[in-house]
Amino acid sequence: MGRSEEYPYGVCGVYCGQCASGNGRVRHFARELRRLTDVYLNWMERVDMGFDWVEFRKGLDVISRWRCNCLDVEECHVGNKQCAGERGLRSCLECGDYPTCERTTYQRNKYPFVMENHEFVQREGLDAWLEREEEKAKAGVDMCTHLLKG
Repeated sequence: MGRSEEYPYGVCGVYCGQCASGNGRVRHFARELRRLTDVYLNWMERVDMGFDWVEFRKGLDVISRWRCNCLDVEECHVGNKQCAGERGLRSCLECGDYPTCERTTYQRNKYPFVMENHEFVQREGLDAWLEREEEKAKAGVDMCTHLLKG
């Protein structure tokens, strides 16, 4: 799973364990679909379904190796982590400037629920938020659910 295994949340306020890319679900399902495709590929290639199964299989190869890179993208992680560290914080969610900070503009625009996360952390603390998000992830809540709402 890359760095999100060691660090289950983005400093920016997104919980990696609920992201299908960050928690490895995308890779897992692509591998399973690739396996099933391999079983039937010879048959599927002979039947004209208006679909290029060989290209589909190549795509599954790519997706099955896919790694979340959010925590490695400089502007999404390093700048936020450095700023939080300088302020003695583990997460931007702990910062009172979160609602207006330039570094979290992308997260606030892409994932509006991070404002709810910020408010929760301000009231209850980061550890309580992490515990809550882990419970949600175990219950099946994922980033796709959040994205479909918007």
